Amino acid sequence: MRFAAWARAIIPAGNGFENSRRLAKWLVFGSATGVVAGLGAILFFGALEGATRVLLGTLAAYVPPGPVGEGAAPVSTIGRPWALPIVTTLGGLIAGALVFGLAPEAEGHGTDAAIDAIHRKNGVIRPRVVPIKLIASAITIGSGGSAGREGPAAQISAGFGSLLGRWFLRDPGDRRIAVAAGIGAGIGAIFKAPLGGAVLAAEILYVHDIEVEAIIPSLIASIVGYTVFGAWAGFGPIFGTHPSLVLGAPIQLLYYGALGIVSGAGGLLYARSFYSTVGIFERLRLPRWLKPALGGLIVGLMGIALPQIVHTGYGWVQIAMTRDGLLTLSPLVLLAIPFGKIVATSVSIGSGGSGGIFGPGMVIGGMLGAVVWRLLYGVAPGLPPDPAPFVIIGMMALFGGIAHAPLAVMLMVAEMTGTLSLLAPAMIAVAISTAIVGDQSIYFAQLLDRSYSPHHRIRLSFPMLATLRVRDAVELVPSLPASTPVAEALAELRVMGASAASVVDEGGRPLGAVERHAVERAAANGGGTVASLAIRHVVNAERTLEEALVANAQAGVHIAAVAEGHRAAGVVTSRGMLANYRRVLNDRHARSPART
Repeated sequence: MRFAAWARAIIPAGNGFENSRRLAKWLVFGSATGVVAGLGAILFFGALEGATRVLLGTLAAYVPPGPVGEGAAPVSTIGRPWALPIVTTLGGLIAGALVFGLAPEAEGHGTDAAIDAIHRKNGVIRPRVVPIKLIASAITIGSGGSAGREGPAAQISAGFGSLLGRWFLRDPGDRRIAVAAGIGAGIGAIFKAPLGGAVLAAEILYVHDIEVEAIIPSLIASIVGYTVFGAWAGFGPIFGTHPSLVLGAPIQLLYYGALGIVSGAGGLLYARSFYSTVGIFERLRLPRWLKPALGGLIVGLMGIALPQIVHTGYGWVQIAMTRDGLLTLSPLVLLAIPFGKIVATSVSIGSGGSGGIFGPGMVIGGMLGAVVWRLLYGVAPGLPPDPAPFVIIGMMALFGGIAHAPLAVMLMVAEMTGTLSLLAPAMIAVAISTAIVGDQSIYFAQLLDRSYSPHHRIRLSFPMLATLRVRDAVELVPSLPASTPVAEALAELRVMGASAASVVDEGGRPLGAVERHAVERAAANGGGTVASLAIRHVVNAERTLEEALVANAQAGVHIAAVAEGHRAAGVVTSRGMLANYRRVLNDRHARSPART
């Protein structure tokens, strides 16, 4: 408390999301979240590599190819193809037993669970979810399941953000932002894309909106997380650098527009297939812990014929970026990869397996881009000589559209490929893809916009509430020590003509508020002290009326004591705050110049 008072004294106050005190607060909490995000990404990456080496490498004699920024493992055949379904089934069985036995909310893709916690659970994520998610996801992917690693990375740091919020942040809005910053830090670290990860944390919460308050905390957390992870894994882009990629000719914009159409349709197919598969597995009359094993069996059988769909698939995207690598794949296999990846991801995660859907979405989009380039190769004038621009823009367009995070995904893929030169044509493809997708989303927990968020509902219904302060609506009332007898309190309230009083401790600090009718009722029933009658809810005089109303609603009360510094300043009621709002609104309307 002394440190907090000292900090308030030396750090200047201000309004808005960029005021000095807010920045100082998030510099501390965002940095702490970023450190955990980076360490969590290291831990998960190591666990995933170990699980892959043991399960796929040792048991099935198969090492999936990797991207150039992670060692670029070469393409190899499956040494024991008959063992692949056994390995994927075993991985699903272990992951299902862990998840449904210990933390059922770790089921599926972790990003959606974190979004749900922000909107509907005041940023609360159970701590046990974090280790279960890490282990279950490493086993699911390491055994060959088709999933992304961003979901586990996001839930690790989001879980820590939730823990920080419960320990240190009294404001429910700050707890939400701490979880959002965790999402950005985890994804920014694991993909080595700090700017894209930070913007994603603000953009991914809504279909048609953005969480402005989350941008600066997420930037801080994401940069720190990226720095910690990069110090261990290196700072090079995952898919290498592509500085020579440019928009070669105006006619290419037509090709990228066509890619946007294909990506939008592919995104819709991905989302609908995923949630249809979820529905099918929910209706299956099997124990929940056994369903991921069935999903693993299906993926393993598919993988025998099409090994490109198992694991993360990032290595195959890397291969598809070069003409020589892409032309080694037959047109039929190339066409089968994105659709097979949709089915494999839907089954792996939709059955209850653990992992992300962001990574597979980028793989699907990248491979659809490769398909479009292959179809145009040798036929279309002005076509880029290599498929890399189509693969990169395909990644941006498909998932940017279906996740309703176009800006974030464009930035992320640009960071992952080391090039910003394709952003102009990418905007066309992403815009078309987003228009085709409409309100459909791959994230079920997303809300349409902030007006649907319980946290923002009052602000958007009464916008000026966010500009007025609690001190403007304070009712000046007596301050009664907590030990004051009820009879004495009633007498003072009658003398003052007050309907309520602040209840304070021996040092004069407010503990809560007591209403006159409660004092009268207690006096008629035998007395006591005001401490037993106090509604122990205190708000700061500098809080906005919007924040105070939300705090009252969440506490289930309509009155609160007001603290100004360490002293009691009076009380404030929900009715009084709304009356003050109406009074200011009427005053501003009366003073506004008439239109002529």
